Amino acid sequence: MTASDAFTPASNSPVRTAWTRVPSAGGDFDAYLALPPSGHGPGLLLLQEIFGVNTHIRAVAEQYALAGFTVLAPDLFWREAPRVELGYVGADRERALALMRTLTREQAVQDMAASLALLRAHPAYGERVGAIGYCMGGRLAFTAAALCGVDAAVCYYGGGIAGQLDLADRIHCPVQFHHAEHDASIPSEAVASIEAAMAAVPAGAQAEFHHYAGAQHGFNCWARSAYHPASAARALGRSLDFLAQLF
Repeated sequence: MTASDAFTPASNSPVRTAWTRVPSAGGDFDAYLALPPSGHGPGLLLLQEIFGVNTHIRAVAEQYALAGFTVLAPDLFWREAPRVELGYVGADRERALALMRTLTREQAVQDMAASLALLRAHPAYGERVGAIGYCMGGRLAFTAAALCGVDAAVCYYGGGIAGQLDLADRIHCPVQFHHAEHDASIPSEAVASIEAAMAAVPAGAQAEFHHYAGAQHGFNCWARSAYHPASAARALGRSLDFLAQLF
């Protein structure tokens, strides 16, 4: 391979994708749907970072669809900025933080419940459904485990989980957590409080914790300066192994 080699994006993926409409009592909204090559697989609710259902989140949807899941990523900022896609620094980051502050827990739960209803009704859905999320979405995956009846949840550096540990005793499904060593948003004390709370919940809510030395918040996202390929690869393998229980 030389510097003159030219590459073009792959166009022959067996994953099928489309934006779809989610009916909801609070107002219909869009979600990104990715179907597995087999055409059928367990459901996976993919919950976005504060930057929208952007290129990275859509790529994650396709990644898990390729592994066999029927993936749905709802546009959670539809009330204020439908289908918004934001960058990770500067004015885009400030706007993302502002949008996050407009989304209440009640609205998020309503949107997740509507998304799960659509996912369960889709002909490509299997009999079980999980949730996975990143940053804000990691917190919402925790919320989904407590309030939305998912069968498993994966929380990547879920900002704010330590502030809603009142939900822990309402979780009755396995939950997996991924935390970075260097995360100003989630200090080690916050991680310890999450571990302690999950240790006290019923036996049906097995908690699994993974910590990533040298990694920062956002380590899974290849579009961010914090991207840490080794940690992202390890976390992906662990997440897939954990979610395989849905098959």
